[in-house]
Amino acid sequence: MPCVGDWLNSPLSIVQGIFAQNVPNSDWEKKVTEFFKEKLKENNATNWVPSLNDVPVHYLKPNSLVKFRCMVQDMFDPEFYMGVYETVDPNTNARVLRFGKYRDVAECGPQQEIDLNSSQTVTSERQTFYCVPVPGESAWVKEISFFASQARVSPSTSYTPSRHKRSYEEDEDMDLHPSKQKEQHMGKSCCWLQILCFSGSDIHGCVEPKRLETEASAGHHVISPNCSPPLDLNFPLPGEKGPACLVKVYENWESFKVNDVLEVFGVLSVDPVLSIVNSEERDSSTLDPVECMDTAEEQRVHSPPASLVPRIHVILAQKLQHINPLLPACLNEEESKTCEFVSNFMSELSPVRAELLGFLTHALLGDSLAAEYLILHLISTVYARRDVLPLGKFTINLSGCPRSGAFTEHLYRLIQQLVPASYHLRMSIESMNHSRFIPHKDYTANRLVSGLLQLASNTSLVIDETQLEQGQLDTAGVRNVTALGNLITWQKVDYDFNYHRMEFPCNINVLITSEGRSLLPSDCQVHLQPQIIPPNMEEYMSSLLTAVLPSVLNKFRIYLSLLRLLDYSISDEVTKAVEEDFVEMRKNNPESVTADDLHRMLLVARFLSLSAGQTTLSRERWLRAKQLEALRKARLQQQQSVNGNEL
Repeated sequence: MPCVGDWLNSPLSIVQGIFAQNVPNSDWEKKVTEFFKEKLKENNATNWVPSLNDVPVHYLKPNSLVKFRCMVQDMFDPEFYMGVYETVDPNTNARVLRFGKYRDVAECGPQQEIDLNSSQTVTSERQTFYCVPVPGESAWVKEISFFASQARVSPSTSYTPSRHKRSYEEDEDMDLHPSKQKEQHMGKSCCWLQILCFSGSDIHGCVEPKRLETEASAGHHVISPNCSPPLDLNFPLPGEKGPACLVKVYENWESFKVNDVLEVFGVLSVDPVLSIVNSEERDSSTLDPVECMDTAEEQRVHSPPASLVPRIHVILAQKLQHINPLLPACLNEEESKTCEFVSNFMSELSPVRAELLGFLTHALLGDSLAAEYLILHLISTVYARRDVLPLGKFTINLSGCPRSGAFTEHLYRLIQQLVPASYHLRMSIESMNHSRFIPHKDYTANRLVSGLLQLASNTSLVIDETQLEQGQLDTAGVRNVTALGNLITWQKVDYDFNYHRMEFPCNINVLITSEGRSLLPSDCQVHLQPQIIPPNMEEYMSSLLTAVLPSVLNKFRIYLSLLRLLDYSISDEVTKAVEEDFVEMRKNNPESVTADDLHRMLLVARFLSLSAGQTTLSRERWLRAKQLEALRKARLQQQQSVNGNEL
């Protein structure tokens, strides 16, 4: 274990030391970042940092260093805070210069006050992100990340918050009588009435309702004991669990955007003093409404109880290429370990592909052609955009799926075991009419209300049309179907800002299962031809997973994540050969091969090459792509001749 010392348990003491040595030089902030960056490089030190994804908030020591793997769900207005401030002892007139960075509450010594008129005061700016766990993150990702972590935190052996020392009855009494809670904190050596931050639009800023002793992992809504409306944690997908966090970013926040997946390292702030200050400030603001510009709903949403939505003051943050814990975090770096990992895996790529093809063939009831296309779909990704056209998307409509036996449900469970993040969308008239697909802006609460289509990049979205029955779509249903069509065609979601729509580009792998041809657009329709019909679908699909060794399953997961991150190119020589081939194909029957067909064949050839670990197109792969497309189209024509116009 690396020498954790104070930098893990008491990072603010490290910051204080650097601040004291370098003031009034402004380089102290840069030196803090460099210190923690170097510490986290030592001997896999990142594994020793407790993660909010793995450890409940109440197990963690306040003001300790934590990490959080998350998606930026919303961005709040920037807020100003006292970056540097001066405290004074009224009795001795002794003055102390302190830092406010990485804090929510200004600290003072005993008998000290903050001198708000000091010439030493420095007002700084920070950005607040509302972050949630990655939507649809697979259970195996959480499990592997948890066991890779070497930070073992237990309230019985490490740290026990004071609120766990009280009985539930006492705790409830504290909530109902905040004056008692206030008395407990009066003796602390901090100027707890001096809140450090205020929003750009309201100097009274951070107002917060009373502290709730309920964990955020309880689900979407948390009920407040003081009978206020339930706190919506604003997760995009229903049934999600895990903490939501207010992430305070101090540097380079303009490089991040909504829906980015981040890993942040920072100081955990869950100080109950926040709840007291904000509760009192909210009560006092009712006496003079002119003093408070924010609505009560905005105050409630932007300053939720710290025990439910903890704050993380970011020291280091990075945008993640992927969330697969079996791969190195960044594959672009020319590090020897990364290069060695990639080269070692590439050397055994062929047998892994063969095993995966066999596994998916069984999952697709013996259809090897559909299994080939499913592999290509699972490694597809939007690699560029030309004007408005996303390049690299490969949405498949798997038609001919059995309606009985919940085939799609079981197929999704297998896919869920292979990809890091996914969601199963069951299409029905009711779900289309009553679900919220598109995120929209709530101007009363001044926040972005999430929707089902607010997903992280490279999420697998499996849409099940097999249960869709006849019925009438209302206005909301039509809007949701349109949103799905735009997602598939343009890889974008138009967020609703009431007075206008704003395009948010995305990169979502969409697989549609249906009996006939899907009512949604797709890049490629593959008609399923089952070779076996198991009498018990659930037992059959479960046995497939049981038969695969965990080590082999992990290779499948690495294979699918790694290949979509590889670069790909086509040489001028091969490009010329493909063009000549296209002209030759159109000679006999110009209508048999269109420009769309050529685009699809090039896509199939691209993903065929990558699936074999080749980053350039060869003549052999081009011919194989043509062969696969010919087989797929012949199957569709055969099905059309059987069912008339129905594909």
